[in-house]
Amino acid sequence: MKNKLVSPVVKWVGGKRQLLDQIIPLLPDKIISYCEPFLGGGAVLFSIQPHKAIVNDLNEDLMIVYKVIREHVDELIVSLQKHKNTQDYFYSIRDLDRDKEAYQDLSNIEKASRLIYLNKTCYNGLFRVNQAGEFNSPFGHYKNPNIVNEPVLRAVSKYFNYNEITFLSEDFAATLDRLKKGAFVYLDPPYDPVSDTASFTGYNKGGFDKNEQIRLKDCCDILTKKGIKFMLSNSATDFIRDLYSDYVISIVKAKRAINGDANKRGEVDEVIIRNYGEE
Repeated sequence: MKNKLVSPVVKWVGGKRQLLDQIIPLLPDKIISYCEPFLGGGAVLFSIQPHKAIVNDLNEDLMIVYKVIREHVDELIVSLQKHKNTQDYFYSIRDLDRDKEAYQDLSNIEKASRLIYLNKTCYNGLFRVNQAGEFNSPFGHYKNPNIVNEPVLRAVSKYFNYNEITFLSEDFAATLDRLKKGAFVYLDPPYDPVSDTASFTGYNKGGFDKNEQIRLKDCCDILTKKGIKFMLSNSATDFIRDLYSDYVISIVKAKRAINGDANKRGEVDEVIIRNYGEE
């Protein structure tokens, strides 16, 4: 039985919470083994709550958060309760990753606590790093941010502990290579930018350009040959629609609120791509 408290613990760029009503009906009827190579906030994983899953994200600090929630949720909650919602304190915690050696000396509990705290208190909940891999979102000035969401943290920890969830932080192709026939994959990569200025790839240092999109498509072709079903979300650009023209493409409307200019936020077309038909 699914626990409604099992839900994203961090806000992540491109999160799928508000698209779940359009994604869930398109999933296969039965998912025995689930895989999500670009986990992010994990909205789809937490919605369907599979018993067996392989989840991956190139952002190692994010995957540390999930491992700590599984293994040390009590200590994490205690650590989160110590944080303060002030500008000076925020920048002191944000700047911990400026000294690489000192940052590596932090325990995984401290790293997880830091990421969740910054996510809850930074501007627009926007996790963003610069080319050096340093968190660089500014203070959000929220009156009462929900830094310690204990019921959700405990529910997610229980889900992780009572099921077979494998956490990875590697290249998506390596994760997909692990799969066998019968698995189901949900792919939510960094989106193809809808314009030259719209690209946001700041959740990892480096980027996800058109060559990466093509490499992902090649992986999808391999999945299909192996008899592995996949669903993929992306922006509805001509490039993406042409790249996946051999597959089933559905257009969905998504509300996107990560643009710094409030006038440019609103509904945009996205695609859901599948290698299987209506189930």
